[in-house]
Amino acid sequence: MKYAVILADGMADYPCSSLGGLTPLAYARTPNLDALARTGLVGEVRTVPPDFPPGSDVANLAVLGYDPRRYYTGRAPLEAASQGIELSPADLALRCNLVTLSPAEEYADRVMLDYSAGEIPTERAGELIAFLQERLGDSHIQFYPGVSYRHLMVWREGPDPDKLKLTPPHDITGQRIGPYLPQGEGAELLRELMVRGAALLASLPRDNTANAIWFWGAGRRPQLPLFRERFGLTGAVVAAVDLIKGIGRLCGMRVPLVPGATGNTRTDYRAKAQAALKELHEGADFVFVHIEAPDEAGHQGDLEEKIRAIESIDRLVVGEILKGLRESFPSWRLLILPDHPTPVVCRTHTSDPVPFLAAGDPPLPGSGEGRPFTEEAAASSSFKLEEGHRLLPWLLGKEAGN
Repeated sequence: MKYAVILADGMADYPCSSLGGLTPLAYARTPNLDALARTGLVGEVRTVPPDFPPGSDVANLAVLGYDPRRYYTGRAPLEAASQGIELSPADLALRCNLVTLSPAEEYADRVMLDYSAGEIPTERAGELIAFLQERLGDSHIQFYPGVSYRHLMVWREGPDPDKLKLTPPHDITGQRIGPYLPQGEGAELLRELMVRGAALLASLPRDNTANAIWFWGAGRRPQLPLFRERFGLTGAVVAAVDLIKGIGRLCGMRVPLVPGATGNTRTDYRAKAQAALKELHEGADFVFVHIEAPDEAGHQGDLEEKIRAIESIDRLVVGEILKGLRESFPSWRLLILPDHPTPVVCRTHTSDPVPFLAAGDPPLPGSGEGRPFTEEAAASSSFKLEEGHRLLPWLLGKEAGN
């Protein structure tokens, strides 16, 4: 048996008046999803536990079968694992976005214009992070470049993350940053670094859309049991963003490099599907394919781009992987779902439950109701899970634990 999960980040949404009351998923042309839904099983799952932030870190841990209530320690340390950054138990890792702020005489009066600095190219972003490391870094504060606008700062022997209040920049687009600057233990140093960082970036001769840094997602090193020990399967993770790659590495799964996978809306969808099939052909029992594009479109409030992303996923990822499974493997199971909603009207994540579509050969129990793969249809399904980490064990036919 081969298993594949296709995670369309942020794909779930709310009904849009401009789409006649449909969501982007319901409106998009998705012939492969439609065909699978007719013969498969459509249900609903809550991937974000109550009182947890509705982030991709929490939700993807749950989708991979790890209870966030037990294993979640923050976003940044998961990304650090992807980059091979060693963390001691006392170190604090923080996500460090390159962002675009409006001009203002007082730093706190500036407005968050773009959490991604115009999706700054990775090469240019690396130059800026190296520049900041040279001028702000020391034995305790260290900056590490990532992909596009997504970078890390490690505070060696840093404060308790539970006593530090930080806000994701994509939650405050268009808002004055003052109320959302770091608060709590260690906040004074972080605010100082942000102010100094903005001044340094402004001093560069080249005009930079990336004119500030923003800290969030703080946490300490997590301990995740290996995927093969939990489920008795070898696995691989196909992703572009460090967060998902880091989870994969911490779980002991293979994480191949996929040329053309960017972590934004201009990614090579087919390359991800081909990489996933290659992993299955080379011996992996399980593959997890993460696509960031719908989430990015949601954060940008771009309805048309979100629809395009969903249609590209259907055609170039679902279609390719489904064809490969049917042609090459006598038995298989496929799960397709978002990790959380990223409604275009909100431009940030919500903690609403999400629809999922499961299909296989032989068919899974409960298949064949003919229910469409939409948020509305999933909400009326009799198959609902309140604990997201129990969905994958169900798909795999394993006992659901922690």
